[in-house]
Amino acid sequence: MLWQPEIPLLDVRSPAEYERGHIPGALSFPLFSNEERARVGTLYKREGQQEALLEGLRIVGPKMADMLSHAIALAPQRQVALHCWRGGLRSSSVAWLLHTAGFQVEVLKGGYKAYRQDVHRFFTRPFRFVLLGGQTGSGKTEVLQALRQLGEQVIDLESLASHRGSAFGALGMPPQPSIEQFENTLHHELKQFNLEKVIWVEDESRKIGTIVLHEALWKQMQAAPCILIETELQDRVKRLMVEYGSHPPEALEKALQKIAKRLGGQHVKRALEALKNGDLELVVQVALRYYDKAYGFALLEREQNRLLRNQPFVVSAQQTALALVNFSKTLQW
Repeated sequence: MLWQPEIPLLDVRSPAEYERGHIPGALSFPLFSNEERARVGTLYKREGQQEALLEGLRIVGPKMADMLSHAIALAPQRQVALHCWRGGLRSSSVAWLLHTAGFQVEVLKGGYKAYRQDVHRFFTRPFRFVLLGGQTGSGKTEVLQALRQLGEQVIDLESLASHRGSAFGALGMPPQPSIEQFENTLHHELKQFNLEKVIWVEDESRKIGTIVLHEALWKQMQAAPCILIETELQDRVKRLMVEYGSHPPEALEKALQKIAKRLGGQHVKRALEALKNGDLELVVQVALRYYDKAYGFALLEREQNRLLRNQPFVVSAQQTALALVNFSKTLQW
């Protein structure tokens, strides 16, 4: 992939293809609409390449002037890169149009398909992950933010996935991206890093809402050092009350119902009654019974020699982050 980010990158696939997954920074510049692409594809399968090509020309012909005006607006310097799925007919057609209008055009070799192959290959590279672990509400996200402020390399998987990884994880978050787009964005962030240095990541399960982490990355995370942040229960409860207290009771009830079977009928009833009475503190305490137990089981599946349980946790996230940075310098790779 030779594209330089300062040059506009035009994705000439259909809007649906772009929405499912695209190169971060690419601009949607569809040659066909979703319906037009489906029509041409059907013709190709039923009647062959020639009929599909003719139909494509009939569709594109009337749109050429508008496409050119749009390209000039996006790239007034008349220099662009572009791609379709495999760097085939759609790319070459748009490249011809823009060349004719005096554009300098680079067509990405192999198209989006080659880019996705690069993403998967990249995820198999060795990374120096250090995981930040701890029970729900222990302030891991705050510490990650403090680490980033110190100039550390940080990946916030929950932010990229638009989900906090629990039954309550979608509350207040934007819609989740597709797994494909999540991987593209994660790849983009990781490529900015020095892979010889530590990359801080929150200890997550492999599934974050609808997102499933790439197997190669997940295996590396499972084998990485994991520093557990220990926080008093009352502090965790207060933090979660602040985080979720502004959400409507109906949304909290719906989230509780998702873990009802695992929480147990008696505990669910108690939590729902507390929610009805406005006792959010009790709701959080009941929910933590389940999450603490689940996290305990998850830790048992980890390589115990990679769990670092007794690292100092001090009052502020900033102080904790500084202590973690100093400790990470002692890790052996």
